[in-house]
Amino acid sequence: MDRLVHTALNSLANLRDTRIVSAQNLANQAVPGFRRDLQNEGSAHFLQMLQAESGRAFQLERGPHGFSRAPGPMDQTGDPMDLAIADRGFFYILPPGGGEPALTRRGDLQMGPGGTLVNGAGEAMLGANLQPIVVPPFTEIVVDDLGQVVVTPQGGAPGERVQVGVLATVDPDDAMDLRKSLDGRIRMADGSDLPPPDQHPRVLQGIREGSNVNATAELIDSIELQRTFELNLRMIQTAREVDEAGSALLRLPG
Repeated sequence: MDRLVHTALNSLANLRDTRIVSAQNLANQAVPGFRRDLQNEGSAHFLQMLQAESGRAFQLERGPHGFSRAPGPMDQTGDPMDLAIADRGFFYILPPGGGEPALTRRGDLQMGPGGTLVNGAGEAMLGANLQPIVVPPFTEIVVDDLGQVVVTPQGGAPGERVQVGVLATVDPDDAMDLRKSLDGRIRMADGSDLPPPDQHPRVLQGIREGSNVNATAELIDSIELQRTFELNLRMIQTAREVDEAGSALLRLPG
């Protein structure tokens, strides 16, 4: 009974973590460019007791959670400040207040302090030199497939156009171990530097990419998790009843 109870409790702990991941995904289903967090399946380990023949099996986590690289739905807004990557790849961003550069698929752009180009999360969009892109006041902005940002400056000569930067993009290899850091931004799992920009992804203007979270699938998974949670609670209750019945059989009469 002891092993049964500990196995059920270990399963409940893993289910708790899985439900947290599912709730995180559902909470961010409306965030542009959000990448769905994947469940940490972990791996089984057998803990052998000293001076004993029996052991217990536990499911332990296998490092940090991964995320889905599948593209999200593309919404054609027509807003020139909305950008998206056509298929594979990421933009380079710098978190508000500094920190290490990271990758993102979020492309709902706006003008930040001092004319810095930022996305909806306040993250500065980095150029090919991995520096924030500063845009002067303009009447029109055009971003081509390669990420080149060209503006028509206010008060400029008729037909004048100025290239203010190139959005840094990269299409990392599938074998590259990218994970979400503690701040929720995508970086290398081992903490090493990100790969340099390669400008391979195709940038789309006037299109906003949504989250790749499937709300229906997440809700179905939540129902299954609840059923599994209840089943483990029943296992613990059954173990208690069997243990009490065994103790009653061994109890002396009277």
